Amino acid sequence: MRRTLVLNASFEPLATVTLRRAVVLVLQGKAEAEQAHPGLRIRAGTVEMPVPLVIRLRRYVKVPFRQRAPWSRRGVLVRDRHRCAYCGRRATTVDHVVPRSRGGGDTWLNTVAACREDNNRKADRTPAQAGMRLLSQPFEPTPADALLAAVGADRGTAALPEWLGAVRGG
Repeated sequence: MRRTLVLNASFEPLATVTLRRAVVLVLQGKAEAEQAHPGLRIRAGTVEMPVPLVIRLRRYVKVPFRQRAPWSRRGVLVRDRHRCAYCGRRATTVDHVVPRSRGGGDTWLNTVAACREDNNRKADRTPAQAGMRLLSQPFEPTPADALLAAVGADRGTAALPEWLGAVRGG
């Protein structure tokens, strides 16, 4: 299912919408296409237009302040680009740096993507206790970063470079 990224008039990522909703917003003049899928077009009646990848609202929409991106297992895998934080191979699970049994929880700063082998090898220990080293430190993505990463993951990529130019106003 094709999703389209919606940017505020200030180029701030807001949400994703269905292709149908994106086309309606463009045809109603409420948004303009910033990026389009190369070579794909929509034809209906007397209307023909490129398939929008990113649209930008013409008017600024005030958005309630979003403090944090919600944590999820899928979000951790996307944030870490499906790469194991211990060996760099393909990650399929999420590991708690400080195990839940030792007071660690489901937070951005306590979870990393891991391959099944390293997750089992670390077991119910901290990386130091297991003699393992993190290749990168976990971090908390901004809500906008989480949205862009999630949309990129829906398309099977870690990030969509053509979107990054649109988000930065380029």
